[in-house]
Amino acid sequence: MAHIYLSSPHMSEEGYEQAFIKEAFDTNWIAPLGKNVNEFEKELAAYVGAKDAAALSAGTAAIHLALKAAGVGEGDVVFCQDLTFSATANPIVYEKAVPVFIDSDRETWNMSPEALEQAFEKYPQVKAVMPVHLYGLPADMERIMDICRRRGVPVIEDAAESLGSYYHGQHTGTFGDYGVFSFNGNKIITTSGGGMLVCNLEKEKAQERMKKARFWATQAREPARHYEHREIGYNYRMSNIVAGIGRGQLKVLEQRVGQKRSIFAYYQEHLGDLKGISFMPVHEGERANCWLSVIQLAPDCPVRPLDVMIALEKGDIESRPVWKPMHLQPVFAGCGYIDHGNTGAELFRQGVCLPSDTKLTEEELSGICGIIRGLWK
Repeated sequence: MAHIYLSSPHMSEEGYEQAFIKEAFDTNWIAPLGKNVNEFEKELAAYVGAKDAAALSAGTAAIHLALKAAGVGEGDVVFCQDLTFSATANPIVYEKAVPVFIDSDRETWNMSPEALEQAFEKYPQVKAVMPVHLYGLPADMERIMDICRRRGVPVIEDAAESLGSYYHGQHTGTFGDYGVFSFNGNKIITTSGGGMLVCNLEKEKAQERMKKARFWATQAREPARHYEHREIGYNYRMSNIVAGIGRGQLKVLEQRVGQKRSIFAYYQEHLGDLKGISFMPVHEGERANCWLSVIQLAPDCPVRPLDVMIALEKGDIESRPVWKPMHLQPVFAGCGYIDHGNTGAELFRQGVCLPSDTKLTEEELSGICGIIRGLWK
């Protein structure tokens, strides 16, 4: 059996990506910008229902510019979901702001509204709140938005892993003032690397904020004949070639969501009877894109997460642990943390991300499940 990846790039069988790239080559719009960038922004915004969008070099860049657009600066407190990848938290430090990490709840695996309420009591001066839709699972945005709106604090949704997920019929990434999507190589669709910042404020204000984000992303160059700079800028803009890949990938996004969800359903059906195993929470009335299929092993389970990962590794099959919470990361030692039963740490210790590649065959899925089931014998 060939090596099985956790989640690898999957170009369209129809060759949509190559057609857009060829057009860029034929017209010599290779870099930095061009038609593909402009159209990708419009098409992604239309797909999720955002007011406007800015195509950038990475999801991390999008989070950074969202923080700047929200007015976050040196010394400001930002509430950040604890159970996430460090790319969510790092841009807070880029702006010399202060991250305070908020624990998750078991119902969503995402930011606990109860812990968020406690955080506001302790840090009423907070400047922004950043929930995450982990592994494509929607956070409890109704309660989170209610808490933040009552206090007039902007919300930045890290939807890097959840493109194509719905919460109560609305796309994740479109509840807060800003939403962030990632097109890294392992995401549900990819541009090889890249990200998108969307704004959900009223249309005129959204267009104004995204114009400013594009300005920052192109080294903050003023519209003068010479090179004039009054602000610090960044080299964050997406290239026309990369955007062409994204436009092609967007055409097969719904297909990829269906494939990811089918993989998760397969694991539920073929592993669900094993003692001590449970699955990430998918709720009625929501659509999780199931970017990764994640299991939990109970403390009294005879098999441990490392046993599963090592067994799969021996079969040349990639898996990985659940994200290690930010408050446990050495780089963030000493930062504030609002506990909710230490849920994120438990999910990290007990979890395994199973292979979720959309190119997996039924034979390969059967083989993966066979290896895992063998650990219970």
